[in-house]
Amino acid sequence: MSQSTHLPRTSLAALTLGAIGVVYGDIGTSPLYAFREALAQSAADGISRGEILGVLSLALWALILVVTLKYVLFLSRMDNNGEGGVLSLMALASRATGARWLLVLIFGATGAALFYGDAIITPALSVLSAVEGMRTIPGLEGMGEHTILITTTLVLVGLFALQPRGTASVAGLFGPVCLVWFAALAGLGLWHISRDPGVLAAFNPAWCLDFMESHGVTGLFVLGAVFLTVTGAEALIADMGHFGRQPIQLGWLVLVWPALTLNYLGQGALALHHLAVSEAHHQLMGNEDWFFLMAPDALRAPLVVLATLATIIASQAVITGAFSLSHQAIALGLLPRMTIRQTSAAQVGQIYMPAVNWGVLAGVIALVFGFRSSSSMAAAYGIAVTGTMVVTTCLSFIIAWKYWKWEPVWAALLIAPFLCLDLFFFGANILRVTEGGWVPLLVAAMVGTVIYTWLRGRRVSLERAREQGVAMADLAAALAVRPPVIVEGTAVFLTQDPEVAPSALLHNLKHNKALHRCSILLKVETVNTPWVDPAERVKLEVLDERFTRVRLRYGYMDKVDLPSDLARHPGPQGGGLLSAKGGTSFFVGRSAIRFARKPLLPRWMTVLYMFLHRNAADPTAYFAIPPNRVVELGSQIEL
Repeated sequence: MSQSTHLPRTSLAALTLGAIGVVYGDIGTSPLYAFREALAQSAADGISRGEILGVLSLALWALILVVTLKYVLFLSRMDNNGEGGVLSLMALASRATGARWLLVLIFGATGAALFYGDAIITPALSVLSAVEGMRTIPGLEGMGEHTILITTTLVLVGLFALQPRGTASVAGLFGPVCLVWFAALAGLGLWHISRDPGVLAAFNPAWCLDFMESHGVTGLFVLGAVFLTVTGAEALIADMGHFGRQPIQLGWLVLVWPALTLNYLGQGALALHHLAVSEAHHQLMGNEDWFFLMAPDALRAPLVVLATLATIIASQAVITGAFSLSHQAIALGLLPRMTIRQTSAAQVGQIYMPAVNWGVLAGVIALVFGFRSSSSMAAAYGIAVTGTMVVTTCLSFIIAWKYWKWEPVWAALLIAPFLCLDLFFFGANILRVTEGGWVPLLVAAMVGTVIYTWLRGRRVSLERAREQGVAMADLAAALAVRPPVIVEGTAVFLTQDPEVAPSALLHNLKHNKALHRCSILLKVETVNTPWVDPAERVKLEVLDERFTRVRLRYGYMDKVDLPSDLARHPGPQGGGLLSAKGGTSFFVGRSAIRFARKPLLPRWMTVLYMFLHRNAADPTAYFAIPPNRVVELGSQIEL
């Protein structure tokens, strides 16, 4: 999506509505639990007016500093040809540094790994929070935990079961439903603010400072919970490619930020009212489910239904984000190939990945039954998000320095306050590791181990194949002197290193004792840009009249269609690359990993790499090659 600032008014309105439904689903459902959980951290000895205003002030200023200043006004300008998100930033930083900085790859892999920790918590926490709101409906106060968990599970299973069908048919409802949701947030907030306008004092940052100064370590636990108000901010840049910068900024500044601010103020006003009642009766005030209590009894049930719909939409956005991130990670070589299915003929970005879908669902259900309440789960939420934010900020410094060509001192002066804020929040959340914060860290560690193993295993396999292989130039020269039987047609040999003769070519010569009239040594590359101009996609290097090296370049967001892209490009003898008579056959080498006597990897890593390599998706489907034109030939690599 182009980042034009001169979009037609109708397009801008439509894109803004779409962004409200997709981009802001996660952060838009934070009022369900964020203020309640932050206040709960200081509620052990009752709740005072200073604590209500202090927590509220921290929440309001987190929205201002983290979301508005950092993401909406600054990071949204760091797009990679219109695309955002941690892997797009990694790709942009890698391009700016000439792909020579290992630190950039580490940042990108860490951010991607942390995202998966977030992806399993968001649906579990948001849907469970909404369903728990049923207890505030008159007559349902005694609803048991078992009923809450079963209802939550049914909603989540239904949502994930719909993913193979795609979301194009219902995506049009996301924007209008979220529009009603944010209107409800603002309306409830305004109603309670009008009953206690004194809550507006929370805009004074002195309440933040007084609270943190007077509460010591408890203040840090509160700060970790306050961070729940800004979870979902990463979606502002991750979805830029779908909607563009201007609609996302407009949606936040005009609707979402005011609605969230009003709702948090309304919850604070309601808490102040309860405090006044408790003090009048000389009682300590306890914590409550402030969001649902804002609604009158008659509107409580419709609000629970609306909240459930909003959390389903927020969960859908995270699931779609997991598909998109996984697709980018595969294209950039961070993960093995997985099955990818297109679910919309009109939208290239509408994809479904079975392994990711059912893997995330398993994690979500495990969290729901492991924690059993949204309050218990809230402690697990912030660490993954704050970790991703730290990574994003570090990448933004590299981009500002190396890509925008800013002086490093000025770049550091601008970005250091954001990094300090992120590290402060991260430190506050780390304190809650034992309460559940270990869950996203464990998920991130598992994904990170997979990424590291895949990267290192591929590199070592390539080195081993190069050691054992035959230089392609030498083989071509030998075959020119003593040619085998020549058969009509074109043979395309997929290879990772076109300088070395592919094992499939050597096996074909050994067993069939024949050579096609035209042989193409094809390497498919993914570059650090979202898209590659079709005119720049194919690069040719003619070795001799029989052999041609071809590099086929794709962006990490491009749709891969190998036969079509090759057929469109002119060949060295005229006509298309695949237009020679006799047809085209695609030769794919299937390498089996074996243990070497002198291992190149630790044994556990070799075992894991074997598993990943063996279960990677069929390259035939991934590259869109017709199965009836594929010849697979096996080989062995000892690691």
